[in-house]
Amino acid sequence: MSSLKSRLVALFLKHSRKKAFASPENLKRWIAASRRTGSHEPPARFASRFEMHEHMLHGFPVYEVVPRQLADSRRILYLHGGAYCFEITNYHWLLIGEMAERLGMRTLVPIYPIAPEHDFNAMFGMVLQLYRDMLRETAAENIIFMGDSAGGNMAVVMTMMAALEGLPSPGCHVLISPGVDMTLRNDEVRRMARQDPWLDIPGGLEAIRLYAPGMERSDWRISPLYGDLSVLPRTLLLTGTRDMLTPDNVIFAQKARAAGVEIDLVVAQDMFHVWPLVDMPEGRRARDRIVAYLRESGDDARRALPQSLPVSRNSSNVARM
Repeated sequence: MSSLKSRLVALFLKHSRKKAFASPENLKRWIAASRRTGSHEPPARFASRFEMHEHMLHGFPVYEVVPRQLADSRRILYLHGGAYCFEITNYHWLLIGEMAERLGMRTLVPIYPIAPEHDFNAMFGMVLQLYRDMLRETAAENIIFMGDSAGGNMAVVMTMMAALEGLPSPGCHVLISPGVDMTLRNDEVRRMARQDPWLDIPGGLEAIRLYAPGMERSDWRISPLYGDLSVLPRTLLLTGTRDMLTPDNVIFAQKARAAGVEIDLVVAQDMFHVWPLVDMPEGRRARDRIVAYLRESGDDARRALPQSLPVSRNSSNVARM
């Protein structure tokens, strides 16, 4: 049974945030309000917990969060969610801080250009350049792409775009409630939208229109479900049974496995969109799972270093939380 706090959070979302996705007009109003009140800056207390660095790339900030105790030479590139239209939030920053601290990893956080002021080309122009820059300092196998919602979509698309450039794939992905099919035409997705306490179809389609004007929603650069999944690295994908994106995430996991990708799919009972970002029992268990997964993937990579034979990437692992 889900925790009392998770039920209260879902109720709050249903009577507040879901309104943003109820219609194109509502989404635009929420975007306008967010521009007046939002801030991309990390919490002030990060200064006492981490060594913080900032630089500009394509005119936008990139933050580096460096834990006081570096225990792992790998680096995380975190791509925040927000329907391509909303800025990073404190919920994202708290997850980023916890991951950096518990794993002892440096974490890069691009404050990438968002819609409607900017589009797909501006977003990927910035984040792909950041990945190229990271590759000059860090081997690809020591880079982790982590992203939630739209950021999870971007992590997958960026890996595919990098492959077309001849760049190596990162060592692994951690995807939290990613959007993998932005056509939103799956009948099961439409059915689940009625049960989802946060997301809905009309606002979701409007977000894609603002983010990718003139592009087909079935284009793999918008809906990576239709792209070449064989280029993806080992992946942990977390999704919930009250998230309308889950049916497509299950299909994505099946197609990725068929393409030879090792993918761990976690389907959390009664959980809503991006629940690992929330401080509640289910969110803490999900974050524990991410930490364990990344520690294990690091151990596996170190054990594989002396080996010359390829390691099978097929997996049929499906976990439920």
